[in-house]
Amino acid sequence: MVETAGGGPGDGTAEVLDRPLPDGVRRRVVQIVSDGFGGLTVTELPAQLRQYARFAPNRRAKFAGNAMAAALETDPLFRQRIGEKLREAQPELTGALDSGSPPPAADPLDVAAAAYVLRPAGWVKLVTAAGEEAQRADAERADEESRAELERLRAELAQARDQTRAETERLRAELESAKKEAESLHRKLRAALSDVKRGEAALRKAHGEIDAVRAEAQTQVSAAESESRRLKARLSEAEGALEAARRAAREGRSVEDMRVRLLLDTLLDATQGLRRELALPPVSVRPAETVDAVEPGRMTPKDIAARALSENDPAILDQLLALPQAHLVVDGYNVTKTGYPQMPLEKQRLRLLGQLSALAAQTGAEVTCVFDGAELAAPVLLAPPRGVRVLFSKPGVTADELIRQLVRAEPPGRPVIVASTDREVADGVAKAGARPVASAVLLKRLS
Repeated sequence: MVETAGGGPGDGTAEVLDRPLPDGVRRRVVQIVSDGFGGLTVTELPAQLRQYARFAPNRRAKFAGNAMAAALETDPLFRQRIGEKLREAQPELTGALDSGSPPPAADPLDVAAAAYVLRPAGWVKLVTAAGEEAQRADAERADEESRAELERLRAELAQARDQTRAETERLRAELESAKKEAESLHRKLRAALSDVKRGEAALRKAHGEIDAVRAEAQTQVSAAESESRRLKARLSEAEGALEAARRAAREGRSVEDMRVRLLLDTLLDATQGLRRELALPPVSVRPAETVDAVEPGRMTPKDIAARALSENDPAILDQLLALPQAHLVVDGYNVTKTGYPQMPLEKQRLRLLGQLSALAAQTGAEVTCVFDGAELAAPVLLAPPRGVRVLFSKPGVTADELIRQLVRAEPPGRPVIVASTDREVADGVAKAGARPVASAVLLKRLS
């Protein structure tokens, strides 16, 4: 027998379920709808379910479950068609529901799902009873699971207690062993600290001895370096003298010959100058000339005393340079830093050398200008002016030492004038026979 979409007063279409459909019943209802899909055409399906017509039953139940449940609840005609497919698939269950006596051996969820679809009289009670039965079954299953879980947890707790007890005993034994080992380590540590203190004391003593040795070694090194510099200067001077001797030997004369000849020229020039100064006649002395008298043009001792000049008078420099074979040695930077220290070194050198060139041209004296070359980073590109010899000291040799070497190289008796304000230089060249002149006197003469 097939019920119509309208239903009568004797069926259960007027009944209403006042609670949500139990989950187990809902799953069985969705499965019934999914199984009945295959026997319906596309036009017999509600519009919202037509897109799932080609799905397999399992995929249809998975992806269209909510849509099928909603259509079954709201579309009586669709529910009637699904009910017809259910009657064809399960005639015994549906027949028992139609007769009002569901089979006792049937699954309550299947009975409730079929009653929900067919809507026989009293279907709401069947669905409610199935839901309650399912809840009881779930509760009993949960209770069984809880009991099993409780038993398992009790067993694990007992096992954990046993393990904890054994672990505690083991840890106590390890703690006792650790305490004994710690006491042994403390004794060893105290012994080690004592050794460290003794070692530190020995180390401090060794450091003190090393510092003393290092200081003594530094003193010896400084003395050795000073001696080495002195020997290097002597060696450089000896090498210079040797090179000069070799050069003189190559030219066929020795250094001594050159010094003797230079001294001879000095004596000859001095003799001629003395003859001119004394106005000696070219002939031998006449008896009348032995008479003490003042000749015309000659100065008396009183006049000579009036000619004495101050040490700061630049005219004294002219008198010295007028001597035969005079050699003027200039301490370059000492003069320039006395006269014009604000100028750069290069301009200081150029200004001084230009003035010395003019002085050499005026007096005819030999002029040598010495500069300190210790701080030079590269060779100086300088064209010496006419009449002036320009020398720079070598590394490790000061300009003062070079001036002393120049003075010692001159033969005794030759007039050598050294222009420098440095007292050490002046005293040194004076001992070697040279005539020191202050830098200010030279600057006055040049200006």
